[in-house]
Amino acid sequence: MMDAIPAMRAAKVLRIYCPVDRGTMELISAGRFAEIEQQSAFSRIMAIIRDDNALGDFGMYKAVVELSCGWELFTPDSMANPTMGEAGSPTASHTAILTVYIPADASLARVSEAVAAIVAAHPWEIPVIEMGDTSLLVRV
Repeated sequence: MMDAIPAMRAAKVLRIYCPVDRGTMELISAGRFAEIEQQSAFSRIMAIIRDDNALGDFGMYKAVVELSCGWELFTPDSMANPTMGEAGSPTASHTAILTVYIPADASLARVSEAVAAIVAAHPWEIPVIEMGDTSLLVRV
C-alpha cells in the first residue's frame, strides 16, 4: 500500500544550458566556483540568478541552483555564426546545466526581466533554455 503523497508546491522550472571551456568545467566538477573567471557567460548567468529576483527562491534559501555537467553536440549549417565550431562540422561543447525553480506565484514582470537578462548574457546564437511547469514536494 502506498502512503499519501507529500504536499506539493507549484513552480516553474528554468533549465539553462551554458557552454563552458574545459578549465571552467573542471572547476565546476571540483566545486571550486570562486575560481571561475568572473567575465564568463557562466558567471554572468549565475550573477543574474543571485540577483534580487524569484529565481531559485525556496523561502529560507535564495538563488538555489542545481548544477550538472554535460555536453552539447551540434553541427552548424552554412547560415550559422557559431561561437565555436565551423559550418558543416560536428562540434562538441562542454556545457554547464543550471536548473532553477521559480515559485508559481512569483511576479511575472520580475521573472520575465531576469529571464530576458539570462537570454542576453547567453553566448550562443540560439540559446538553449527551457522553461516549464512542475510541482515540488515539500515537507508539511
